[in-house]
Amino acid sequence: MTNGLDPVLPAGRTWRDWVVDAVLFCAAVFLGMVVLGVVEEQGELSGRVAELDPLLGLVTCLALWWRRRFPLAVALIGLPAVALSTSALPAGAVIVTNFALRLRWRQALLTLGAYVVCMVPSGLLLYGRGADLFVDAVFCLAYLLTTFAWGHALRSRRLLLQRLRVDAERARAEHERRLADARRGERQAIAREMHDVLAHRVSLLSVHAGALAYRTRQAQAGAGPALDSAEVAESAEVIRGSAHEAVEELQEVLHLLRAEGDGEPVSLLPRIEDIDSLVADARATGQPVDFHPELTADAVHELRSQLHRTVYRVAQEGLTNARKHAPGAPVSVCLAGGPGRGLTVEVRNELPASSGTDEAIPGTGAGLTGLAERVRLDGGTLDHKVADGIFTLCARLPWSAR
Repeated sequence: MTNGLDPVLPAGRTWRDWVVDAVLFCAAVFLGMVVLGVVEEQGELSGRVAELDPLLGLVTCLALWWRRRFPLAVALIGLPAVALSTSALPAGAVIVTNFALRLRWRQALLTLGAYVVCMVPSGLLLYGRGADLFVDAVFCLAYLLTTFAWGHALRSRRLLLQRLRVDAERARAEHERRLADARRGERQAIAREMHDVLAHRVSLLSVHAGALAYRTRQAQAGAGPALDSAEVAESAEVIRGSAHEAVEELQEVLHLLRAEGDGEPVSLLPRIEDIDSLVADARATGQPVDFHPELTADAVHELRSQLHRTVYRVAQEGLTNARKHAPGAPVSVCLAGGPGRGLTVEVRNELPASSGTDEAIPGTGAGLTGLAERVRLDGGTLDHKVADGIFTLCARLPWSAR
């Protein structure tokens, strides 16, 4: 049982504890017999004390077996024995070290004071004379303070080791938390890139397939001419090409996400200049797009690669949303800004009362959320609003050159 960082009262003995206790018991018995033999040889003990000395020493040595679990009780048992028995002095040194190690400092100091009070005048009881009382007192104080200091040093070392273990566990937990945050961030980045790439391409596929299905139903109902083989082949080729481009862009995204360090192949990153191709793909599906780039080529070339990708993704998300929620409605894409003024990307489209297709293109609903996070990481803001039947998506980014 432990309390906080107080290393007191272990729950049970390990094999190492049994070995240490056995060695200390045998050493205390042997040294006690040696001390008793020396004192008896000098004939300094009084008669009755000499008879009780071996018994008190044995009791003190036996008490050492319970010193780990009951340090205070063992200290109280050893108090009269150490004061009245010379053979108990080796075991007493272990007891004093033990209560300095295991008791709280208030209890330890009070117990030490009791030992000092009992042992300093013990020369009168042991030898029946007070001539060497000063020498005995100095010996008792040195004996008690040395063993107590040793126990306190062991206690300080154990507390230090326990604090280091706690700090190591805390550092390990913090490291695991940072790893979990990093993994979560990587998953979010992958999900964001997957959405940006696949949502755009899949929406193009959906528009082409929807137009093909619509023409076929119209022909079957006699409301329009049937598709000839050339038109079917052309539509299938457009769908195949869009699917092929989607796979290629997905592979590029995975390649970028797996790249380490600063050696990312910049050629694979979408750039602001690629928005022209984005607009061309949208126009190929019949989406009317009005593109207004107000940036010079030299200024665009100075921008960071990450900023290029963010601007491209904003325009891509705006076109994809317009294609999903306002098919056939005119779309306006505007790029403006410069050094000191920041960079603005704005996509506007009308919101028709009803869709021109039978089914709306499904979406996850997380596109704008992920886009806002991407813009925020680049130090910008993303706003979207509906006013007078016009949906506006506007991103404002700081002008950040390489």
